[in-house]
Amino acid sequence: MAANKGKDTMGAGVGRTLTRRGFVELAGGVAAAGGMLALAGCGSTSSSSSSDSAATTESASTSGDDSTIRFGCEAAYAPYEWKQDDSNDYTLPISNLDGAYTDGYDIQLMKMIAKEMDREPVVVNISFQGLIAALQNGEIDAICSGMSATDERKESVDFSDPYLHSGVGIMVKKDSDYADATSLDDFAGASMVAQKSSLPDQVIDQVPDVVHLDPVDSIPDALARLEAGTVDAVTVDANNKDLYEKTYTDCVVIVFDDGKGFDTPGVDPAVAVQKGDPEGLLDSINKVIDGLSDDDRQKLWDECSERAPE
Repeated sequence: MAANKGKDTMGAGVGRTLTRRGFVELAGGVAAAGGMLALAGCGSTSSSSSSDSAATTESASTSGDDSTIRFGCEAAYAPYEWKQDDSNDYTLPISNLDGAYTDGYDIQLMKMIAKEMDREPVVVNISFQGLIAALQNGEIDAICSGMSATDERKESVDFSDPYLHSGVGIMVKKDSDYADATSLDDFAGASMVAQKSSLPDQVIDQVPDVVHLDPVDSIPDALARLEAGTVDAVTVDANNKDLYEKTYTDCVVIVFDDGKGFDTPGVDPAVAVQKGDPEGLLDSINKVIDGLSDDDRQKLWDECSERAPE
């Protein structure tokens, strides 16, 4: 989300900032099971619709207490998080969607943070563009949804240390004239779209003479337009390159070499809390994040990517 559902330092690799030391005990065995699935990307739809991701917090907006911590996310951005109808050792129930559960990278991080705080994690599904308002209004205690810690957002909320390194790639059809592009200049004049309120949408104007189309509500919406041929390209989180290409076999995600792609210095996903951190959450959140090694983060990302729905 990141969207983002945020999300230029990497290609196929994930963050070089979280540890897997103690991940099994912190996540309550989440990583131990080792079962894995596949992700959503450029030719099918995500398991969570944009209407699901725009759900209100009506049934979960009661004040939190010391026994729980309420995390807001948009469960339509695999492998960060996705919605499913069954529960297992990896999932958490979505408090404001009856009978729905969520799994993903952010969900496992939520479990670890809640474990560190000796609280129960509560997941509230909110559209990505509505997350900061929900946090400011006290409907949730924290945002954990692949949200990039941009300077603009830092004016409204406080962020933890980054838990992944992020970048932006461009997804196109394999038979597109842009499929062999090696720099942003090769996309001059192309039409592009991305998800609302996301880093991939914010950077589109770095492409020369780009036709920047109005952003859409969700990643699946953007990818549907690419599949329909109504847009030349979709900007996406580069972390998802392998996963999108695995699911959308007629598409390719282009991640440029250093100096030839998007300029996104220091904009990595992190956990957001209310400005001033009135609940004193950041110390515990950062303790978990800083305790995760690069290998831990990559392993967790790979596991979630394999479990994600096609």
